[in-house]
Amino acid sequence: MAARNTAYLLVGLLALLHTWGVTAHVAVEMEDRVEVFRGETASITCMFTSSEGVGGIMIQWFFVTQTGEKQRVFYQDPTGTVVDEGTPFTDRISVNGTGATGAIVVTISNVQLDDELEFICLVKGLTAGTAEGRTKLKVFVLPDFPTIEGVQTGISINDGPSKIGTCEVTNGFPWPNITWYRNNAPLRGSSDVLQVLPSTTVESSGLFSVKSELIMKVIKEDKDDLFYCEVNFFVPGGLRMTETPHINITVYYPSTAVNVWVESPKGNIKEGDSIELQCRDNGNKPSSILTISDETGENTIDGNVLVLHNVNRLNSGVYKCGSLDMDTYEEISGNTTVFVNYLEPAVVMPNDSVVVTQGKELTATCNALSSLQTQIVWLKDGKAVSMGNSLILKDATFDSAGQYVCVVTVPEIVGMKTSGTLHVEVQGPPEITKPDDTEVEESFGTTVDLTCNVRGFPTPSVTWTTSDGKILPPASQIESWGKVDSVVSIKVTSDITAFCNASNDFGTDALTYNIAATINTTTPATTSTSNTATNTSATVKAETPIPPKKEGNGFIIAVIIVCILLLAILGSVLYFLYKKGKICGRSGKQDLTKEKSSKDNIVVEMKSDNTEEAVLLGVNGEKQPPSHQ
Repeated sequence: MAARNTAYLLVGLLALLHTWGVTAHVAVEMEDRVEVFRGETASITCMFTSSEGVGGIMIQWFFVTQTGEKQRVFYQDPTGTVVDEGTPFTDRISVNGTGATGAIVVTISNVQLDDELEFICLVKGLTAGTAEGRTKLKVFVLPDFPTIEGVQTGISINDGPSKIGTCEVTNGFPWPNITWYRNNAPLRGSSDVLQVLPSTTVESSGLFSVKSELIMKVIKEDKDDLFYCEVNFFVPGGLRMTETPHINITVYYPSTAVNVWVESPKGNIKEGDSIELQCRDNGNKPSSILTISDETGENTIDGNVLVLHNVNRLNSGVYKCGSLDMDTYEEISGNTTVFVNYLEPAVVMPNDSVVVTQGKELTATCNALSSLQTQIVWLKDGKAVSMGNSLILKDATFDSAGQYVCVVTVPEIVGMKTSGTLHVEVQGPPEITKPDDTEVEESFGTTVDLTCNVRGFPTPSVTWTTSDGKILPPASQIESWGKVDSVVSIKVTSDITAFCNASNDFGTDALTYNIAATINTTTPATTSTSNTATNTSATVKAETPIPPKKEGNGFIIAVIIVCILLLAILGSVLYFLYKKGKICGRSGKQDLTKEKSSKDNIVVEMKSDNTEEAVLLGVNGEKQPPSHQ
């Protein structure tokens, strides 16, 4: 205590001495404001000057309470420093510097919202007087990300100003500012059709939450507009901005036009198709009702889709779609024309079947009534034989006979076609198709199949016969329009000639088959035997088995035998006359006393096909030795 009193005495003496000199001066300089985020550390600097130096300077720090009173938090003089007890900053304040450099800094840690106050630095010299400076401490808190919510129900253009949506940003300090935008253009609530209603809430934490509602009267063009909010808020050293997501609202507006069209099929419509008609208006009021119907009213449906199955030409006409507003009972409509193309069945003249004489000419026509251009082709056996609606067969032959198909198509529509048939018969005498070979060789005892293919109209009658007039039954015979395919089976027992005879009202035709029977023989085997008693030997040839003789060979052998007998008789007669001297210059008398042989020497030579021995027979049939030949 004594030391402090001594110090005050020295200060007082110095002040007295200065009063005898020039007038002293003190000046203080501080920043207007210091800005920090909540929770950070704030540094407030006090800079001062004094004409009498800094040796006897006294410095005090104060803050101004919410009621405007000053409360000291720090004191410093040449003898020491004191931090005042019982203030909000007692535990969080510190001072850097002693003032010897003309500057002193107060530091406040963990700044809170309540620290946003004005701070005073008071400097007092011994004789230079007193000066002070003031700095405001500003505290900032970043707000949460803003949100936007649009109305969930649609808004009718017939309604008055309606709520569009709400934007909100919470827990900021100081309070943020909200601005509404529509398609990047700011909206200001300045008329009866547009209002912006802001509201601010102070949370228990001391932070601010701001909400803004947009109310406006909508028009049809607003259906495509995008609405959003821009939020601006202060931060240390400047201003920041953030935006909400963009939203779109549902705007209900009445229809002013209706459109109806054929959705499928695309392009031309043909009988048998299924048609889908769709209808749409340019309004979107839930109270609007769409109806599609035809002119007769038979095909009517409430809705925007009408499906007709398996249509025909009677379904052609105008289809109407109406839109009725149930709120105002106003109706508007649109229409479209549907045309169903048709192709009637083909008409062939002459119809069904026709008979033409061989060598003559036939003309047939084919027509089909259609709503579009048609194309006609005549087919036979799947191949095109004529183009156009007329079929002309000149100099008709059996090849001209058959079934002709007239196919009528509409090139503009795929799959649209009809057809008709004409069966042509060519009348004329039978024609037998000649085979490559009618001379047949077959082994004895085998069976051969002979074929006869005949054309003609009326269908020919076919019979099989042999050269001896025998009728052969066919093994199979297939008859169709103007054609006969006949087969006969013959067992070969001899040479035979077979005839295929065909006939109808216009003539006949025949085909001859000559069948030669062949015989297979075996090689003769030779054996030798000996007789020891007579010392003679004989060679025996094994005979080849002879098959039963054919009917033709037996007849010929019989003729040969008869001829041989006739020749023998003639020879006997001539020999008798010769003996009597009646011929060849004989005397005319025969010596009857000459010894007669036991048998007359009239012989007939017989030779067998199977032996090499010649046998002479007498008139009485006795065998003669070879010397008498």
